[in-house]
Amino acid sequence: MKGHMYWSVRRELWENRSIYVAPFAIAVLALFGFFTHVGKFANRLREIDTVAAARAQIEVVIPYGMVASAILFVGVLVAVFYCADALNGERRDRSILFWKSMPVSDRVTVLSKALVAIALVPLIAYAFALAAQLVMLVVSSAVLAAKGIGPGVQLSRIPLAEMPLVMLYGVAVHALWYAPIYSWLLLVSAWARRAPLLWAALPFFAAFVVEMLALGSSHVLSLVKYRLTGAMAEAFVADAAKTPIVHLAQLDPAKFLSSPGLWLGLLFAVACLAIAIRVRRYREPN
Repeated sequence: MKGHMYWSVRRELWENRSIYVAPFAIAVLALFGFFTHVGKFANRLREIDTVAAARAQIEVVIPYGMVASAILFVGVLVAVFYCADALNGERRDRSILFWKSMPVSDRVTVLSKALVAIALVPLIAYAFALAAQLVMLVVSSAVLAAKGIGPGVQLSRIPLAEMPLVMLYGVAVHALWYAPIYSWLLLVSAWARRAPLLWAALPFFAAFVVEMLALGSSHVLSLVKYRLTGAMAEAFVADAAKTPIVHLAQLDPAKFLSSPGLWLGLLFAVACLAIAIRVRRYREPN
């Protein structure tokens, strides 16, 4: 089981280069954008001592947060499109016939794809985000030095020990929070003959329209919105999102782990994966 899972995950990384190419490409683009404005950033830091301490830290860390957020957001998009195509694609190109001839069970196949989406894609995006921030720190420090500004102007306002841990916590939180979304997409990918993304969204859109017309309410829309954006409210202290989240004091793991939304979502994810395993067992090539 462990050996089959390992090689199944390796197979996914071999066959889906977008898992690491897309975050790398966005990291390069984000760094290019930062480099084109690093002179202005350095000039702003020259005057940073005239700004209030809280505002000064915000101005220093915002570029780092924006670059990391762009890379991590692309990681989420990669996971969404990967899940939508993961089981549908193997039927479309008929490679399912080859893989079913191998001694790898449907359970291992589905769970390996879920592991890639829920764990590996976020971790790869996190690694690129961390590397990009390190490059930004080195380059901006060099530019500051060239302008006769000591590195302490920037380093004293960046919580270097906390930021990587805070970002890792955010990555883990959103991976767990989005697990039901990824699992639902895998289920639809195993069932649908074509356009899995459309089929995945259609039930929720139909339920929203019916509810609006019949009841005049929008509970379905609120539920979808909560699943897409609710992690921030559940995993961080109140009003944390109003400022850059860079300190451990802004995290609230106890609140997150006691959230009914987390555990109900994970139960839904388990159910979707169990059904996806069964559906794949009996599906034929498209």
